[in-house]
Amino acid sequence: MSEDRRTPQDRTPENARAAAGRQPAKEHWHRRLLEGRIGLFAVLTTVVISIGGIVEIVPMFSVKTGPQPLAGVTPFTPLELAGRDIYIREGCYVCHSQMIRPMRAELQRYGEWTRAGELVYERPFLLGSRRIGPDLQRVGGKYPDAWHYEHMRDPRSTSPGSIMPPYAFLLERRIDPRDVMASVVAMRRLGVPYDNATIEQVAAHLNAQAALITRSLAAAQIDSEPDREIIALIAYLQRLGQDGRRALEAAEATTAATPAPATEGGS
Repeated sequence: MSEDRRTPQDRTPENARAAAGRQPAKEHWHRRLLEGRIGLFAVLTTVVISIGGIVEIVPMFSVKTGPQPLAGVTPFTPLELAGRDIYIREGCYVCHSQMIRPMRAELQRYGEWTRAGELVYERPFLLGSRRIGPDLQRVGGKYPDAWHYEHMRDPRSTSPGSIMPPYAFLLERRIDPRDVMASVVAMRRLGVPYDNATIEQVAAHLNAQAALITRSLAAAQIDSEPDREIIALIAYLQRLGQDGRRALEAAEATTAATPAPATEGGS
């Protein structure tokens, strides 16, 4: 038996018929134009990748022309920002989204759908793409501080059947005000309007807000120190969706109080 010396391309039905002299193989245009021309292929690939990169990068530098903040939406406080950094570090956004879609089922479960104007100070966005756990866009104010404390210590103590892992180590770890100040400075460089007073008094802001949360926990018979990571995370979670909710309620109240324009010939 003779050895088959044909290449895999020669074995295709079209080329096999061509080799048999019945019909020439049909060559696609991209093979005729690009294959075998490495330089041209490299140039065209670079051009296409550059266009894709420009499309992704240019909007980042034109953010000022994007959605305007809703009235009353302000940047996170230093303690909330520290909690947000912990949220990112622990990968919470992998299992929890922060984007309520305008669909009946989501409105009934989570509340008002997410507006772009609520997220103007997010760097980066934490919208998420999966919901192994529930959406957290409107979780702020839904539960007391003690609930969040116990939920992070042992999720199944507050949510039976939860598959969320415990984060009890947050009850022991401490936040460093110098790290928080660095985060505030970095966010200002990214366009978040933190003023000099906020940056210079980061430690005071941390202590003041943390004291409120520790007092709330103490009322629930939970002892915690104000510089623990769990305090920062509680501050962040309790802030989620609060500004947007108030802004939407205010806009709705203004609309309801505004008299409807009189129609021609109407009473």
